Amino acid sequence: MEKIIVLDFGSQYSQLIARRIRECHVYSQIVPFGTPAAEIRKEAPKGIILSGGPASVYAENAPKCDPAIFDLGVPVLGICYGLQLTLHTFGGVIARSAAREYGKAEVRIKKATPLFAGLPERIEVWMSHGDKVTELPPGGAEILGESENTSFCALKLKDREIYGLQFHPEVAHTPRGKEILNNFCTRICGCRGEWRMSSFVESAVKEIREKVGKAKVILGLSGGVDSSVAAALIHRGIGDQLHCIFVDNGLLRKNEPERVRELFGKSFKMQLTCVDASERFLSKLANVSDPETKRKIIGKEFVEVFTEAAAGIPDAEFLGQGTTYPDVIESVSIAGNPSALIKSHHTVGGLPAGLKFKLLEPLKCLFKDEVRELGRELGLPEEAVMRQPFPGPGLAVRHLGAVTRETLEILRNADEVVTQEIRAAGLYRKVWQSFAVFLPVRSVGVMGDERSYDWCIALRTVESSDGMTADWAELPYEVIRKISGRITNEVAGVNRVVYDVTSKPPATIEWE
Repeated sequence: MEKIIVLDFGSQYSQLIARRIRECHVYSQIVPFGTPAAEIRKEAPKGIILSGGPASVYAENAPKCDPAIFDLGVPVLGICYGLQLTLHTFGGVIARSAAREYGKAEVRIKKATPLFAGLPERIEVWMSHGDKVTELPPGGAEILGESENTSFCALKLKDREIYGLQFHPEVAHTPRGKEILNNFCTRICGCRGEWRMSSFVESAVKEIREKVGKAKVILGLSGGVDSSVAAALIHRGIGDQLHCIFVDNGLLRKNEPERVRELFGKSFKMQLTCVDASERFLSKLANVSDPETKRKIIGKEFVEVFTEAAAGIPDAEFLGQGTTYPDVIESVSIAGNPSALIKSHHTVGGLPAGLKFKLLEPLKCLFKDEVRELGRELGLPEEAVMRQPFPGPGLAVRHLGAVTRETLEILRNADEVVTQEIRAAGLYRKVWQSFAVFLPVRSVGVMGDERSYDWCIALRTVESSDGMTADWAELPYEVIRKISGRITNEVAGVNRVVYDVTSKPPATIEWE
C-alpha cells in the first residue's frame, strides 16, 4: 500500500496534513518527530512530510528528527518549522523575523517545478511563523517561490528531492494548497492514488479482531455520528461480542434518549443497555463554572457509570470509543509531541488511572468527513451519517457558567428551535454545525407591556470540512430572524438572541 509518512513536530495541523494526503487517495500515517530513520524505512513510504510546530530550531529543547531520514532515498517536504529544520540540518541559517507573519500572503512562483504544476504565477497562501530562513545551506538550494516578507518561501535543495514551504498548504486558507500536496504525492513521490475507504474498513476490521480476540467490548453509544460509526465498525468485526451502553447524562439534545433506543435497540438489533444517570451528572456539575473542570467531571462520571453498567457483562475487557483525529489533536499531542493543549475531550481526557478497560478507538485516525464516508461504507442510514457533530460532554459545554436544571432546559428548547429552522430552510446538511449557546448574561427587555430581565442565547453556525478550521456561516437574514423570533417567543426565560460571527481560528467552534 502506498504511504506518505508525516513527522509530527507539534503542529495543530499535523492531522490536517494527513487528511489532505488521504484526499489525494494516498494513505498517510503520522509518527512522532523522533522516530528513527530505520523504523521509517520499514514502513516503505513513498514520501515523507515534516509538519510545522510551535518551536524554534534554536530553542533548547527544539524537536529534531533523525537526520538519516534525508538519506532514505524518498522525497521529503518540510512545512513551516519542517522547512526551517530541514535547512538548519543542512547548514542553513534561521533567524527570528522582525515581526511574526500570520495570515494571508501572496507567493510568487519563481521557477517551474512539479510541486507547483498547474498553478498560476501568484497564489494566495496562509502564513504562521515567527522564524524564517535567512541564509541557504552551503550545498545550495533553488528558490521556487517568494512572498513580500519571505524571500525563501519555497525551496528545493540542489540535486536532491527535498523541498520546503514556509506557508501551510494543508489549511483551507491556502486555496490551492491541496493541489500542491497532490503534486508532491503524485508528480514527485510517484503515488498512483489508489487508497479508498473500503481499504480502511478491511484493515480496521482485521485489527479489531486481532486486538479483541474472544473478549467483549462495551461502547458508549450517544447517537452521534462518531459513536454510531464506531459501533457499526466494531460490530462488523466482532458481532455480538459488542455490547453498547447508552448513558443519559441529562445533557443530551431534546428527545435524544428515545431516538437512540428506537434506532439502535430496535432497528440495528445491537445489544443495548440504557442507563438514566441524569441526576448523578447534574448533581456533580452543580455550581461548577470552569469549562475544563466540567469536562473532567463528565469524563470521570462517564467512565464510572460504564464501570458499574459493565459489572453484569462478563469478559468485558475493552471500552470502545468514537474518538476522532480532532479529539486527539485538541486534547493531547500525539505520542507526546510538543503541541499545546486547547481543550480536553471526555473520550481522551479525564480517564482515571485505574481504568480497568483497555481502550478501543478505531476512528482515532479519521476526520469527521472520513467518518461519515466510513458510515456509508458500513451501511448506516443517511440520517445517522449526516448528523451534525455534537460534543461528548453534551450541552454542558454549550452552557456557559454553572449548569442548572432550569437553564439547561432553556438551552435544550432553544437548541431544538435552531435545529428545526435550519432543517426547514434546507441548510442542515450544508453547514457543519448549527446550535444554541446559553450565556449567563441577563439583560433588560420589553415583552408585551412589561419589563423583562431574562437570559441571552447565542446562535452559532459554522461552515467547515473537517472541524479543524471553520468559518461562520452567512445565514439568510430571514432564517436568523425566524430563529430569533421563535426562541424569544417560545422559550420562556429568554429575551435576547445574538449571532456569533467568529471563525476558527482564532475561536473554537464550541464556546467551551
